[in-house]
Amino acid sequence: MSEFERDVAPGLPEALPDGERVLLQTRPSWRSLAIHAFHARKIAVYCAAMLAWRVGAAMAAGKSAGAALADGAMVAPLAVLGVLLPIALAWAYARTTIYTITDRRVVLRTGVALPMTFNLPYKQIDSAALRSFADGTGDIPLKLSGGTRLAFAHLWPSARPWRINNPEPMLRALPDAETVAQTLGRALAAVHGVSPTIQEAASAPQPKKQLETAAA
Repeated sequence: MSEFERDVAPGLPEALPDGERVLLQTRPSWRSLAIHAFHARKIAVYCAAMLAWRVGAAMAAGKSAGAALADGAMVAPLAVLGVLLPIALAWAYARTTIYTITDRRVVLRTGVALPMTFNLPYKQIDSAALRSFADGTGDIPLKLSGGTRLAFAHLWPSARPWRINNPEPMLRALPDAETVAQTLGRALAAVHGVSPTIQEAASAPQPKKQLETAAA
């Protein structure tokens, strides 16, 4: 039996306390995760460029077009594998990741080989921000209070990129990012007694305990 099969409810390894209720549950989009977290599109472009270079180099060395294409075909399986691997990882993480928003906390349930659960009460979350992508998906990084530390390696890929020393959990590649942001904003506002605001990504940081939903 897997860790997820032992959950009392999808994404929740333990029953919620009396009075706490689930507001929303969602999973990452595997396509968005493949593109924005695992960089499958960039890897595909790189592999295609390497194949083209190999064929071009063979022709420049005097080989016929057929022989040059044969040279390219020899390394094509490696190029295909290089593209399929991040896609497979993205699919696996999307399938095994559930983000739960309750009226008291955010719960991140993630992990392929070793499922882990992160409980983030709203009192430990200083702010949140929304980054939207052209495909309609988006990321919501969570800035934690100073005394809350999580390991970047444990969170990844549900972690804000390049924040290794001060990791920030991130609800990543959300297909319904706008809805999640609004739900999270209202929940944070209710706990911290502030009004949620929607701001541009380049705007100045907001006061502590205020929600930022910054659209990129």
